[in-house]
Amino acid sequence: MQPFVKPLDEDAEYFFAEGCFIIESSNSPEDPALSVARARVEPGRTTRWHYLDGITERYVILAGEGDVEVGELAATRVRPGDVVLIPPNEKQRIHNPGAEDLVFLALCTPRFVESAYVDADNQR
Repeated sequence: MQPFVKPLDEDAEYFFAEGCFIIESSNSPEDPALSVARARVEPGRTTRWHYLDGITERYVILAGEGDVEVGELAATRVRPGDVVLIPPNEKQRIHNPGAEDLVFLALCTPRFVESAYVDADNQR
């Protein structure tokens, strides 16, 4: 692994099946311990129930407000600066009740791989 600085590329944003927009800030086999992505949920949208098989995820809320549901926890309002810990294989979703985009970092350990994403929307 070599040191690097990767500038944010707004044009790299894509829509993911979960129901939000993603920019992969850092996600590489050369750095398998961690991935960093910026997620954006539009006003009024709720992501699909899902879980990550074998991956711990953390949300760091950057902008907007959301109602996050993780496992059996009741929906909890999150705001900028809040951190959400999501253990591996724990069902999760987040809703943006506000008028502006909900933006957060998603930090995954080990790094996110699409094959670990499991849609659980029909399992609730």
